[in-house]
Amino acid sequence: MKWVKDDLGKLPVKSWCERIETEALRQAANLANHPAVFRHVALMPDCHVGYGMPIGGVIACDNAVIPNAVGVDIGCGMGAIRTDFPADAITSDQIRTILNSVKRTVPVGEGHAHGNRQKWAELDARDHDRPGGMDANGWNLAYCNLGTLGGGNHFIEVQNGDDGLVWLMIHSGSRNLGYRIAEYHHKLAVSLNEKWKVTLPDKQLAFFPADSVEGQAYLRDMNFALEYARENRRRIMEAFKREAAYTLKDVQFTQEVNIHHNYAGMENHFGRDVWVHRKGATSAKPGETGIIPGSMGTPSYIVVGLGNPESFMSCSHGAGRVMGRQEACRSLSKDDCDKAMQGIIFDGWKRAHGKFGRGKPKGDLFDLEEAPLAYKNIEDVIAAELDLVKTVVKLRPLGVIKG
Repeated sequence: MKWVKDDLGKLPVKSWCERIETEALRQAANLANHPAVFRHVALMPDCHVGYGMPIGGVIACDNAVIPNAVGVDIGCGMGAIRTDFPADAITSDQIRTILNSVKRTVPVGEGHAHGNRQKWAELDARDHDRPGGMDANGWNLAYCNLGTLGGGNHFIEVQNGDDGLVWLMIHSGSRNLGYRIAEYHHKLAVSLNEKWKVTLPDKQLAFFPADSVEGQAYLRDMNFALEYARENRRRIMEAFKREAAYTLKDVQFTQEVNIHHNYAGMENHFGRDVWVHRKGATSAKPGETGIIPGSMGTPSYIVVGLGNPESFMSCSHGAGRVMGRQEACRSLSKDDCDKAMQGIIFDGWKRAHGKFGRGKPKGDLFDLEEAPLAYKNIEDVIAAELDLVKTVVKLRPLGVIKG
């Protein structure tokens, strides 16, 4: 832990992030003054500003759930697959072949889903009782989005492990379904908190009593989004394995991990059953396997949790941003970003558009929002949380698909 502050609110803020941007610290102070937050606020080393609550934040609530403390990409998370293929034997041509094949079977980007509805019994089962915020168009999109990567920081990577093996890794979540659920319940929580005359430090932190009708409805819908996100990753991982097996022939898959980092769940901490919210944070219970990815040009880590009670048995979910998406596009140079990706197979930088392209010469409008330079140093992030996790395997990216 880097520091503890007792002067930000009614509860302490405990941080594994040494330097926190002003707005993220203000959000942490709001959490420390929230009427439902229990014990203290924990900030992971990848902490940065989010909606209402910092990304990389962990809180426990006493009989309360806060939709924006889970976030809009409910169930966003990681998948990792260890192969038995020697990392020093894979060639650039094989990496490129695998990635190109995956791109043909896993749609990427926002608004680019499968052209037809995918089959999943769980969607069929909820058709008569759809989650809040899901109209007919959204429900149809949920069918079509299943098994798709999405955009932004979602990725598919072939990696070289320091255990000498090739690893496959993905990052994706509940897609449009999770966003609709989150928006619907957050707006309802704001309305109800105003009706109940609840005093909040920020209306972005509107909440439901967990045992209320509204709280139970949110938890039911959130858990469905978690199931959807896990199934989405499973399908992407199956496609990834299939294409890797076709190219690498006799490869075997010896370990798989599929975890969330945006969710809330009932857990026991400090002798009380509480609703732990991890927004951009990963569970790190004793012996629990986790994944902490870097940026698209830096290493990722397979870790094992140490069960530190002060973090509510949590750790970071990645490297964390040091600059916003618009700032990255406006301030970073393509040459510097190319250097950061040297030796890694990827499709290059897309042209920037709209707000991301403002403020730069017309000939230099590149979308650099996900460039490695927009993220914190993953080695510093890992070093800051060695009281939360033990590192097991260090993974270096060989080839990347970005959403």
